[in-house]
Amino acid sequence: MSLMRSVIGLGVWIGICFGAAFIGSIFTNPSIPTWYAGLIKPSWTPPSWIFGPVWSALYLMMALAAWLVWRQGGLTAASMPIALFMVQLGLNVAWSILFFGLHMPGLAFGEIVILWFAILVTLIAFWRSTPLAGYLLLPYLIWVAFAAVLNFELWRVNV
Repeated sequence: MSLMRSVIGLGVWIGICFGAAFIGSIFTNPSIPTWYAGLIKPSWTPPSWIFGPVWSALYLMMALAAWLVWRQGGLTAASMPIALFMVQLGLNVAWSILFFGLHMPGLAFGEIVILWFAILVTLIAFWRSTPLAGYLLLPYLIWVAFAAVLNFELWRVNV
């Protein structure tokens, strides 16, 4: 693979991941100062300002992971891991819509459990293709596990 194609590919993967982040933010940002601010939160809830930097780092690591897998064999050779990646990315956006857009933390909790398993399956597929790609998804898996626990607690105390 040429250097130019590889660099363009990296840009495309970064664009895909941050495009998903942008779509999610359309549903998230309006609810932060209104609906989310009014929820009863556990004492261990991170401050709101931490979410942006954490998610930015996670989306960048996701993009790098997808790029590494794509670069290894292209879309044809890596069709299954890339398809799994796109499914989990879609589930990621769907969670923002359910939780922040529709204000449905119960349904969002069920969805984030599915998202966590989709990330795990993707991580395994990525690791089998390119171990570094799998490792790059590990912080994402851990953060979504934490987010699932927080989602559950927000649902539980605000019903």
